[in-house]
Amino acid sequence: MGFFVIGLVLFILLTLWKGVVLVPQGYEYTIERFKKYTHSQGPGIGIILPYVNNVGRKINMMEQVLDVPRQEVITKDNAVVAVDGVVFYQVLNAARAAYEVTNLELAVMNLVMTNIRTVLGSMDLDESLSKRDEINARLLRVVDEATHPWGIKVNRIEIKDITPPRDLVESMARQMKAERDKRAQILEAEGARQAEILRAEGEKQAAVLEAEGRREAAFRDAEARERLAEAEAKATMMVSQAIAKGDLQAINYFIADKYVQALKALATSPNQKTLLMPLETTGVLGSLAGIAEIARESFAGRTGKAPPKMPEA
Repeated sequence: MGFFVIGLVLFILLTLWKGVVLVPQGYEYTIERFKKYTHSQGPGIGIILPYVNNVGRKINMMEQVLDVPRQEVITKDNAVVAVDGVVFYQVLNAARAAYEVTNLELAVMNLVMTNIRTVLGSMDLDESLSKRDEINARLLRVVDEATHPWGIKVNRIEIKDITPPRDLVESMARQMKAERDKRAQILEAEGARQAEILRAEGEKQAAVLEAEGRREAAFRDAEARERLAEAEAKATMMVSQAIAKGDLQAINYFIADKYVQALKALATSPNQKTLLMPLETTGVLGSLAGIAEIARESFAGRTGKAPPKMPEA
């Protein structure tokens, strides 16, 4: 009798334990009745009919990360590269994820690896190395569409690394070095060309300024000569008027002035070191006497007084 009671108590406890389902946060359990799916149990406490219903699959509903192993892929231009990646996916329908595919992770991994070979096989090596975002977008679109019947959502697919062969890497390095050397030579040539252009512009500007300076100096010199010619013309006209009036002293002054200027030009010549020439003293004194007479008459005209007598030579 005692064993029966103990057995009954244990049976009741076991039945209660089987009838209560505790589902953690982030998971969903599928409930089966005689091994047939009936519904899904969300996070929290659930009550099922023991021995009739049971928990089928425990599905993780959180976003999961799946590493794609490294594999060798042949590109469109027959280059062999090693590629690996990572997949981020999330289960949206626990029943489909549990019963539409046998091994969800293995199926997703194989699907991604197959599409990596397909996408990279349609691209050249340069495109596969430079268009990483385009590769990720194409993989995401194809894989997400293929996994939709499984009740999952593929959020991201990222290619972690694309590694070409060593000899190809060395060839690419030499090509990059040659390209950089070419750019450096082009930039150096452009710099030299620009420097020549600037120097030519500077010389042109200097020549223009020098020509303008010479033109200005010539213009001023011409003005000075014009004024001098006007002064000489005016002086000659005044002398001519004096001659017309019979004033011989003005003639003497004009001749003496020209005579002195000629002597001054000869004396100050840069090629003239010694000046020897015959001079008629009486002629010079006569001219000077005429100048003195003009000065005396001019003094008398201004003051109204008799001019002082000059000493005789």
